[in-house]
Amino acid sequence: MADTPQPRPGAVLRDRSLLLVLLGLLALFVPSYVDFLYGPWASESRGHELLLLAVTAWLFHRKGDELAALPSQTPASGIALLVLGLLAYVFGRTQQYLRIELIALVLVLAATLVCFKGWRALRPVWFAFFLLLFIVPLPYSLVIKLTGPLQAAVSLVAAKLMSWVGYPAGRSGVVITVGQYQLLVAEACAGLHTMFTLEAMGLLYTYLMNYRSWVRNACLAVLVLPVSFVANVVRVVILCLVTYHLGDAVGQGAVHGLAGLVLFAVALALIGSLDRLLGAVLPARFAA
Repeated sequence: MADTPQPRPGAVLRDRSLLLVLLGLLALFVPSYVDFLYGPWASESRGHELLLLAVTAWLFHRKGDELAALPSQTPASGIALLVLGLLAYVFGRTQQYLRIELIALVLVLAATLVCFKGWRALRPVWFAFFLLLFIVPLPYSLVIKLTGPLQAAVSLVAAKLMSWVGYPAGRSGVVITVGQYQLLVAEACAGLHTMFTLEAMGLLYTYLMNYRSWVRNACLAVLVLPVSFVANVVRVVILCLVTYHLGDAVGQGAVHGLAGLVLFAVALALIGSLDRLLGAVLPARFAA
């Protein structure tokens, strides 16, 4: 029986050094994490973006063996990229540009990987880095411009659905009246950030399915947008019905957080159903 090849001690040391360097860089960005979670962006970032961070960590872990098998190398361009990322972080931190800080974090992590494993190391984890970009807050002007119409549309559809099934529901702007209760459809319930996160989850689903057909992948990516809208409507309807039957304290308590999980469950179920439908209706050469 042939002996199982053992990793070279130097390679193991370099891999452990990579882990230590990554942990050190993550510690360097602690002030940014604190601002991200508890600063002015907290109401926008605390929930959905943490889910994306967990998913990204899992994607890196999933490719860990493939990364470890790559030969160690340190291209000069990787060092230059690392310096650029650190300078971007210093600039963003000192000038209080959180978006630049977060983009710098992605850049520094990618550069560190390149410094230890070369540019080929980015190929297995390119989607994980791409997903990290969805954590960066959207421009405030874009959020203001698009959030209002989204909230109004979700409020309108939710109120109409409840009226059609016999509930005493009405709407004024983004405020839904159901019985004696009034519920504000806030940005966190039906805004652009939620749809942005759901789009990331839809792209994650497409990536994990690993279809070769660009037609099917593109259709899934586009269909995530109406799916996220429908999931938001379902979430708002659930909160309204819980409040109507069980009272405002229950609707705004633990059930409110649970509705967020329902949002993602409904969205993933719809994406899976639409994926099966695409597999059935697309020609064979576009379905695989």
